[in-house]
Amino acid sequence: EGARALADALKGNATLTELNLADNKIGDEGARALADALKGNATLTELNLGYNRIGHEGARALAGALKGMTALAELNLGGNNIGDEGAWALAYALEGMTALTELNLRNNDIGDEGAR
Repeated sequence: EGARALADALKGNATLTELNLADNKIGDEGARALADALKGNATLTELNLGYNRIGHEGARALAGALKGMTALAELNLGGNNIGDEGAWALAYALEGMTALTELNLRNNDIGDEGAR
C-alpha cells in the first residue's frame, strides 16, 4: 500500500536522480507499482531496492521498466528472491543499458539456470 502511494507520487517525475527504498518489504506488488511509475524515466541514475522481498514477478515488472531507463548507472536488487526466472528477465532488460556501471544481485537464490 505504501509503495503504491509512493509510486503514484513518482509518476511523471523528471528530476529524481536517486531512489533508495532498501529494506522496506515492498514485495512483488510494490515492485510492480514502482515499475509502472518509473517506465521511461530518463533521469534516475541510482536505484536501490535491496532487501525488499521482491520475487520473480516483481523482477519481471522491473525489467520492463528498466528498458527505458537510459541514465541508470547503479542498480541494487540484492537480498531479494528473484530466482532464475527473475534473473533471466533482468538479463534481457540490461542488454541495452549502456550507462549501467554497478549491478548488485547478491543473495537472490539465482542458480545455474539463472546465471546462463
